Amino acid sequence: MSTIEPGKSVLEVDELMQLLPHRYPIMLVDRLVDIKPGEGAVGLKNVSYSDQIFQGHFPQKPVMPGVLIIEAMAQSAAAYVAYTEGLDVEGKVVLFMGVDKARFRKPVIPGDQLRIAVRTSQRRPPVWKFEGVATVDGKRVAEANYSAMLAQAI
Repeated sequence: MSTIEPGKSVLEVDELMQLLPHRYPIMLVDRLVDIKPGEGAVGLKNVSYSDQIFQGHFPQKPVMPGVLIIEAMAQSAAAYVAYTEGLDVEGKVVLFMGVDKARFRKPVIPGDQLRIAVRTSQRRPPVWKFEGVATVDGKRVAEANYSAMLAQAI
């Protein structure tokens, strides 16, 4: 059961871990900021050379894989929905359902801070659809529309 107080505009990583089943190294959101119920939020991911993925992708020219950028979008949206909807996430899991219109515009590299703006585009629980835009230093690096659902853990 979440012990996060309602009405916050920023969630730190320990609070995100109450909302999401993910843990490092696959947890791809370090903080959720600008939380506006009914509108959206911004997930932050501090990209570091010490992230395990860069040991193999690619050691001489590290680039964050696009699929992980999309996963960071999905995790940001999942945390936003779980928090703002006051969902009881214990014993449940957010399942990624689909991705549409994904575009990657610029590589994300160690030292970047990925800012992931998520907005709910459709809400029909247990299914939500989202629009996500990822930026680094104010420049768009990726965007996608995606959907997810809250389901009982297997």
